[in-house]
Amino acid sequence: MTPARIQRLHQVLARRQPDLTLITDDVHKGRNLSAIIRTADAVGISDVHCVIGDSDYKKFLGTSMGSHSWVEVHRYRELTPPVELLKAQGYQIVAAHLSATALDFHEVDYTKPTALMLGAERVGISEQGEAYADIHVTVPMVGMVESFNVSVAAGIILTEARHQRQQAGLYEQQRIDQASYDRLFFEWGHPKVRDFCLANQLDYPPLRDDGEIDNPSVWYAQARELLAQRAASAK
Repeated sequence: MTPARIQRLHQVLARRQPDLTLITDDVHKGRNLSAIIRTADAVGISDVHCVIGDSDYKKFLGTSMGSHSWVEVHRYRELTPPVELLKAQGYQIVAAHLSATALDFHEVDYTKPTALMLGAERVGISEQGEAYADIHVTVPMVGMVESFNVSVAAGIILTEARHQRQQAGLYEQQRIDQASYDRLFFEWGHPKVRDFCLANQLDYPPLRDDGEIDNPSVWYAQARELLAQRAASAK
C-alpha cells in the first residue's frame, strides 16, 4: 500500500462510530439499499442491519460491490433479532415514521447510541417496526409529495446525526476497539489475502509498521504447508 492509502485507512477508521447504526425494515430495492449503505459509510457507520427477503438480498448483492467493502451488512429475515440485539446493547431505536407522536428529526439526541430504522419504499416501516421504535421522527416538507425517497431520508437524518456528533467531538478520537480497528485495517488494506484466509480458516498474517505483510513469502509458505497437512489428515 502507498503511504497515502495507509493514511487514508487510518483516518477513516479513527472516525468510525461504533454506537451509530441503521436498521432497514424490508427496504428491498437494491439501488436504495446501496445508496443507504454508501451514506452510512460517509458518516462513519461500520455496521448496517438489513431485514430483507432472499431474492431481494441476492439482487442487492449485485449492486453493492463498492459499499460492501467498507460497511458490514448483517442480514436478517425478521425484524425482531436485530432490534432485540441493539436494545440489549443500550441503543435507542429511532424510526423515520410519520405518526401522531413523531418529532422533527432535529429534536433527537443522536450522540446517544442510536439505530435509525428505515422502512420499505412507499409503505414505510412495518407495524412491528412502529411498535419497536422508541422515537418516531419525520423530515418536514413543504411541497406536494408526501415523503422523501428512503435513501434521501437516510441521508438527511444521518447528516444531522453526524453534525451533532461532530459538535460533541465524537469524531476527534478513536471510538472502535483496537481489535476491530486492526481487523478492519487488514481487511481493507489486503482484501485478497483476507478472502484467502477466510476461505481457508487461517489467521491473518502480522503486518509491519508500514501496513504491509511481515515476511509475506515465509507466511505464504507456512500457510500452504498447513493446508497440505490438513488435506493429508482428511484422507
